[in-house]
Amino acid sequence: MQTPPRTPGSVRSPSEQAAAAPAKPRPQAGADAPPPPSPASLALGRQIAQAVQAAGGWMGFEDYMARALYTPGLGYYSRGDRQFGTLAADGSDFVTAPELSPHFGRALAAQVAEALAATGVDEVWEFGAGSGALAADLLNGLHALGTAPRRYTIVDVSGTLRARQQTTLAERAPALAGRVTWADALPAAMQGVVVANELIDALPVALLHWDGAQWLERGVALAPAASPEAAPAFAWADRPTALRPPLPEDHPGFPPGATVELARQATAWVASLGERMQRGAAFLIDYGFPEAEFFHPQRHAGTLMCHRAHRADPDPLDAPGDKDITAHVDFTALALAAQDAGFEVLGYTSQARFLINCGLLDLLPQGADLPALAARAAAARLINEHEMGELFKVIGLVKAPPGPAFDARGFRTGDRSHRL
Repeated sequence: MQTPPRTPGSVRSPSEQAAAAPAKPRPQAGADAPPPPSPASLALGRQIAQAVQAAGGWMGFEDYMARALYTPGLGYYSRGDRQFGTLAADGSDFVTAPELSPHFGRALAAQVAEALAATGVDEVWEFGAGSGALAADLLNGLHALGTAPRRYTIVDVSGTLRARQQTTLAERAPALAGRVTWADALPAAMQGVVVANELIDALPVALLHWDGAQWLERGVALAPAASPEAAPAFAWADRPTALRPPLPEDHPGFPPGATVELARQATAWVASLGERMQRGAAFLIDYGFPEAEFFHPQRHAGTLMCHRAHRADPDPLDAPGDKDITAHVDFTALALAAQDAGFEVLGYTSQARFLINCGLLDLLPQGADLPALAARAAAARLINEHEMGELFKVIGLVKAPPGPAFDARGFRTGDRSHRL
């Protein structure tokens, strides 16, 4: 299905809506040889190879990425051996904001508390909760503000993480852990404030390749194995497609060999959330760009990247299941899908501006002792434009009774909705 052209600025601003009504800071690729595939990766590779053969020798990358990340028991996000931390020595593959500083969740609590009151709901939903660190910090922050929710629901496809999240909550938010429940899918209907930190970047994407004359869908085929006993090997393979990137009419075009991502599952997720949300708000935090930047001709290699042991590599076909596979977020596409599903856009800005607006700097200890210095150094990584502050963005969405959307604290200065 082809996507019609559109122009930057086609997302309505909040006032127009009312009138109409690594971070994963990104590490550099390392020079060291990668570790060999794990037994789980070898088993997953064999499963994927069988699926490629059953499909006639070709599998779209979107399907491959879904299997590499989410195959039960074998995919990267479905295995029980995933570690969380800030260093490779922890066994982790990347660092996220909640693992870096508890003040991320405590600052976010100011915005969530405001949204709970403005929309008249009393439940928080977190999607992709990782170790449970954000849930603990957010609950503690809301409790300190006198707005602890009646219920906090974690929605996560990885059932293996539930025990870890329960342990984190028991250790860091023992008085509030009893309010947390778990689900493995969206409910048919819901109310509340949704939080999703680094969820969208891990949703599978389709790849489109421009050969200078036509767009092709990039997929996966089997490569010749080194021996009959060797692990399956995969290679890129392209085929004609009706899919097109959503380029404006005045786009200058890409050079031959360009590859871009099409995030159909991300927009489908937002659409599904909007269909089920009866009342509430959502705050989605991730790295990415507006569409004009996402599909800029100079970004002709796309944004797809893998992460393992705090090193980046560009080869998702090697060792599936052993490493994270991500793509930057097209925030314009998210905003348009959200509006089509009945949401209003509250705002869009950098993580740095959002956290500062939410009072991050006021939360930090001011002493000269080592713990205070360490806390300020960690928080600085959240807002430094060369770390997480500028690459990461926040988009706010709301579905509330008729009338203008509330003036969300996180976007009161530095709102970039007009760039979407």
